[in-house]
Amino acid sequence: MIQAEKISRLYGATYAVRDLSFQVRRGEVMGLLGPNGAGKSTTMKILACFLPPSSGTAEIDGVSLNNDLEVRRRVGYLPEHAPSYHDLNVFAHLSFIGRMHGLSAATLQDKIVEMSAACGLQSVLHRRIEELSKGYRQRVGLAASMLHDPECLILDEPTTGLDPNQMIEIRQLIRRLGEKKTVLLSSHILPEVEMVCDRMMIINDGELQAIGTHDELVQKENSGSVLHVCLRGHVDAVAKHVQKLHADCTVEVIAQRQADQSLLVFRHPNPTIHLAEAVFSAAVAEGTILLEMYPERTSLEDVFHRLTGEAA
Repeated sequence: MIQAEKISRLYGATYAVRDLSFQVRRGEVMGLLGPNGAGKSTTMKILACFLPPSSGTAEIDGVSLNNDLEVRRRVGYLPEHAPSYHDLNVFAHLSFIGRMHGLSAATLQDKIVEMSAACGLQSVLHRRIEELSKGYRQRVGLAASMLHDPECLILDEPTTGLDPNQMIEIRQLIRRLGEKKTVLLSSHILPEVEMVCDRMMIINDGELQAIGTHDELVQKENSGSVLHVCLRGHVDAVAKHVQKLHADCTVEVIAQRQADQSLLVFRHPNPTIHLAEAVFSAAVAEGTILLEMYPERTSLEDVFHRLTGEAA
C-alpha cells in the first residue's frame, strides 16, 4: 500500500529525512517510532502530500506522490495538532470537510453519523470547536480524516491530549480500522505501539534504524541469554557446574537476601542457550535449593534506547 524509496527532505543544508525506504502492506498497522526531531512528522507530511520530498519517490496504493490530488483521495491524514475551524460547531466542520472531499449530501450525512459514533462525538456535535477540550478536538480531527473512507490512514500522535479511557477507545478504533485499512501512526507511547501495531519502524536523525514485528526487533537487539536466579545453599558449586556445561557463561552474585540466600545473574553471549535447564540440573546435582528463576527480557524500550541513544 505504501512504498517509499530513498525519500529525503532537506531544510537548507540539514536533512530532516535521509534516504528513507520502507513498505507498509495493505491492511497493516505500522508504527513509526523515533525521538523528537527524528523526522517522523516530516515523513508523514511527505506521504500525505503536504510536503514534497527533496529527492526519492513514494507511492500510495500504486499512485505516485507526483499525482497529489489522487493520493489525497486515498489518504486520511491526521497531523499531531489537528487543524479545525474553531468558530464552527463539530457538525458544520465535518460537513465542510466532507464537501471538500466531494461527498454527496446523503453520503455525507451517513458518514458524519458513523464517524461521530466511532470517535465518541455524538454529545458534542452541535458545540463550537473552540469550546471543546484538546482531547475532543483530537477526536474531531480523527473523524475528519476518515470521512471520505480512505484506503490509507496516516496518524501523527493520534492519542495526544486524550485521557486514559479515551486512549483505550481510540486504540480499539485503530485496531478495527487496521482490519480493513492500512494505517501508519506515530506515537511516543511505546506500550501503545506494542498493543496497536502489527509492525514498527524506528528512525533516528532522519534515517531508518530498524523495521519489523516486536519479536523481530527484540530478537535482533538481544545481546545474549540472561537468567536471574535465587539459590539457597552451595552457590559457588552451582556456578562452577553451570560453567562446565557452558564455558562462555559468566556468573555474578548481585545480592544477599538472607544469610543463606543469594541472588545471581547468569549470562551467555548466545541468546539460544537455555540456561534455565543448566541451572536446574546444577542445583539438583549440588543439593542446592532453587527458590526463584526468571529470564531477563529485552523490551521495546530497550531496543528504542539502543538504536536512538535516548531514554524512551
